[in-house]
Amino acid sequence: MENKMFCYQCQETAGCTGCTKMGVCGKNPQVAGMQDLLVYVTKGISAITTRLREEGKEVSKDVNHLVSLNLFITITNANFDEEMIVARMKDTLKKKAELLTLLDNKNDLPDAATWCSYDEGEYNSKAARVGVLSTENEDIRSLRELITYGLKGLSAYSKHANALLEDDVEVDAFMQKALASTLDDSLGVNELIALTLETGKYGVQGMALLDKANTTAYGNPEITKVNIGVGTKPGILVSGHDLRDMEMLLKQTEGTGVDIYTHSEMLPAHYYPAFKKYPHFVGNYGNAWWKQKEEFESFNGPILMTTNCIVPPKDSYKDKLYTTGAAGFPGCKHIPGEIGQEKDFSAIIEHAKKCAAPVEIETGEIIGGFAHNQVLALADKVVDAVKTGAIKKFVVMAGCDGRAKSRNYYTDFAQALPSDAVILTAGCAKYKYNKLNLGDIGGIPRVLDAGQCNDSYSLAVIALKLKEVFGLADINELPIVYNIAWYEQKAVIVLLALLYLGVKDIHLGPTLPAFLSPNVATVLVENFGIAGIGTVEDDIKLFFGA
Repeated sequence: MENKMFCYQCQETAGCTGCTKMGVCGKNPQVAGMQDLLVYVTKGISAITTRLREEGKEVSKDVNHLVSLNLFITITNANFDEEMIVARMKDTLKKKAELLTLLDNKNDLPDAATWCSYDEGEYNSKAARVGVLSTENEDIRSLRELITYGLKGLSAYSKHANALLEDDVEVDAFMQKALASTLDDSLGVNELIALTLETGKYGVQGMALLDKANTTAYGNPEITKVNIGVGTKPGILVSGHDLRDMEMLLKQTEGTGVDIYTHSEMLPAHYYPAFKKYPHFVGNYGNAWWKQKEEFESFNGPILMTTNCIVPPKDSYKDKLYTTGAAGFPGCKHIPGEIGQEKDFSAIIEHAKKCAAPVEIETGEIIGGFAHNQVLALADKVVDAVKTGAIKKFVVMAGCDGRAKSRNYYTDFAQALPSDAVILTAGCAKYKYNKLNLGDIGGIPRVLDAGQCNDSYSLAVIALKLKEVFGLADINELPIVYNIAWYEQKAVIVLLALLYLGVKDIHLGPTLPAFLSPNVATVLVENFGIAGIGTVEDDIKLFFGA
């Protein structure tokens, strides 16, 4: 039977091989096809911008931002709205036609660069010819997709930095050059492996850019206890990852009688000093993204989805779900706003005023704010604990959460860790263990939460600093093990960044990516020691010899 679609970019892809009828995420075949086509035209405009740069011509920030947002829109669970995706394609095709006129050399451009038609009748047939399976060689396809997914993750970091008016033209130029390279049939396996590692290099640079943007705008994250209960006033629940959206909403809700709560990956907003001045910034409601169907319903008030991590909403709260930025879902209200513009959140604020206060689903506090600046401030304490043997090992358990029962492994693994092990985490994977009573070691909590998946850079900075403090020649000599959960494409760029930094023996679960062909997986295993997970008991023995 012919595939209605083909997508295997996330961990939950059907049968760990690929979604062919309907996306596990809820994406239908038509939306999948339009996303494939948006990626294709984005590769095409990138081929043109790359050649423009080779000719010594400038590429505007607007074009760089267009490329980043296009990729971000195609990340898992970001945008399900076909009309929005088609509108992005139309804008991209128009801009591509303009840029083509600026080229001196139009020879040998790929089809993706020269196709500038606006005929919607072509979209479906074109999409069917340019998707993942259009690359016949399995290993070339695997590497092209690995690079593309890494670039999608990098685009998310760039987009968040751009929202805070920070840009890195080197990162933008590389993203576009690498996208264009995935259209180049002359590149073989060796060249694409080299490009994969180069993608990791720029992943580190992109994460550093976002870290600078966030800390310049909002200060360095601080150790913070976050309320997980509720107040008595109506509220707005903010999910996704965009701190600039959070800032604008907090300002616009001052004095309105509406409280603001975070959900899932927005939890770390509480760690930033700039947001602590808002008394109506009440706390965090709920857990990781995949729990939202029940948690969005019980919240009562409207929800602002700032980026990816949308689960197709239930009818009971669909009219209360608002999207903005790269996020979109058909039938939900979208709040527009370009980079540098002040968004108007009045509609969601007025909606909130008419709603009941949230239903309390838990009480208490959770602690976080252990980004690199805060951990390095505790460096003497941490180093002493390592030297005295109070801390024997750090376990990096960053990454993503998901709905598969197999992910309970990470809760069980955290509970089974020796009492002298400390977890370093970032991303929504922490919801598998951040509410466990794991205690502390000499006042150092056994779960050190650096923040969002966007803040994974902190974990690399901490590791590199510890390497320096202990005078080690190799980062792999540190008492750190890596047991990382992944779900979508931001986890891919984090993985590539760690590989670029020389980190080896990373365990990745709950399954290895479906887009790794057997040969490409073998390269990663032989050169970097990449491995999957086993049972909790076996992995505890492997990591700790216990």
